[in-house]
Amino acid sequence: MVAQRGRDLLVKMEANGAFTTVAGLRTKRLAFNSETVDVTDADSAGRWRELLSAAGVQRASVSGAGIFKDAASDAAMRAAFFSGAIGRWQFLVPDFGIVEGPFQITALEYSGAHDGEVTFDVSLESAGAVGFAAL
Repeated sequence: MVAQRGRDLLVKMEANGAFTTVAGLRTKRLAFNSETVDVTDADSAGRWRELLSAAGVQRASVSGAGIFKDAASDAAMRAAFFSGAIGRWQFLVPDFGIVEGPFQITALEYSGAHDGEVTFDVSLESAGAVGFAAL
C-alpha cells in the first residue's frame, strides 16, 4: 500500500440499516491480533517453540479520537456504549479494503482543556466474525 491521507481511513457505524461515517475523528487505528497456541513438548526439535496452526483466537480492535461534529453520531455512539450493544461497523482503508463486522464499544472517554474544545476517545473490540473485502 502506498502513502495515503489519514483522513481517508473511515469509521462507519450502522444505524437504521445504513452505514454512516462517525463524524469528527481526527485519528484512527485498526489492529488485527491472533493469539497463539503453544504445543511445544520435550520432543520438539532443538527445543524450539511449536505453534498449533489456525488454533488461536483472532480479534480486531479499533480506536479513534476527535471531536463530535454532529449531535447524531455523538448520540448514537453514547447510546451504543451505555446499552452495551453489539452493532455492525465498517472500517474503510484506502487502497486496502473494507473490514466489516460486529463490534462493541469498550471505552468512550471525553476530555477538554480550559482553552480548547471537548474531545473524545473511543475503543471498539470485535464481537464475532469479521469480514474483509479488498478494494
